[in-house]
Amino acid sequence: MYNPLDPPSTDFNRDHPPASDIEPIVRAALAEDVGDGDRTAALVDDAAQIQASVISRESAVLCGTAWFTAVFAELDPDLKLHWLAKDGDYVRPEQELVRLEGSARSLLTGERTALNFLQLLSGTATLTRRYVDRVKGTRAQIVDTRKTLPGLRTAQKYAVRCGGGVNHRFGLYDAVMIKENHVAAAGGLGAAIYQARMAYAKVPVIAEAETIGEVEEALKSPAPPDILLLDDFETHLLARAVNMVGQHSRHAHNKVLVEASGGIDQNNVRDVADTGVDRISIGGLTKHVTAVDLSMRVTD
Repeated sequence: MYNPLDPPSTDFNRDHPPASDIEPIVRAALAEDVGDGDRTAALVDDAAQIQASVISRESAVLCGTAWFTAVFAELDPDLKLHWLAKDGDYVRPEQELVRLEGSARSLLTGERTALNFLQLLSGTATLTRRYVDRVKGTRAQIVDTRKTLPGLRTAQKYAVRCGGGVNHRFGLYDAVMIKENHVAAAGGLGAAIYQARMAYAKVPVIAEAETIGEVEEALKSPAPPDILLLDDFETHLLARAVNMVGQHSRHAHNKVLVEASGGIDQNNVRDVADTGVDRISIGGLTKHVTAVDLSMRVTD
């Protein structure tokens, strides 16, 4: 269950998605690419064996090794892979990441699908690391959103963790997130928060505030939210809201986290972090992704 108060984990093995999440996606990707057969690979001698390796052409944070491995395991369990780097590692140009050995046909058929997973997820992890590096020395955590590629949410959220970021709620079911339309329907932000607390005693509640007045209203609720989401606030208003929440938490002995979102990029994320917010959520981590440039080369 999602818990907004949990500290970020750096144990990527423990947090790795299970095979039951990875294998169906890999099978679907192979079906999309291979169809009823790889016409080009079929021209290669069925008995031909080759060795190959994957290198990075740029500096990046590696992510997606399990998806890459699963592609070749699905095609040919006799293929041998030896990883020279692991998820979460910072890799440099021309660094060798993995060595492969086995059927030429199988390696050629799986090359693009396997690289697609590795490049995309490494892109998410790399972009996340850039944001994380920019807020070092502050209390702010970099957080993802639900703006993920359909079918790849588990994978992309894992990539965010590999980059040093923190996951927001996974879906609509593991936290309550009260936004403008919910507030209008409930008759006010305070009323919406109270209704959420009464309906879901054990589910985290996130409430969006669009003005300082709504910050005050949320904090006056008999049961304030776990996270107060401040959308498109100017930095001076963010700092003011952080101070208000801090005073509330000290007096009420009820910790409320402050999250900033909206209009945040690598140029201004440090300014936002310096206001004292606890979290900064950025949809671009999983939405505006540039794949890392990787290449598979036959070595023998």
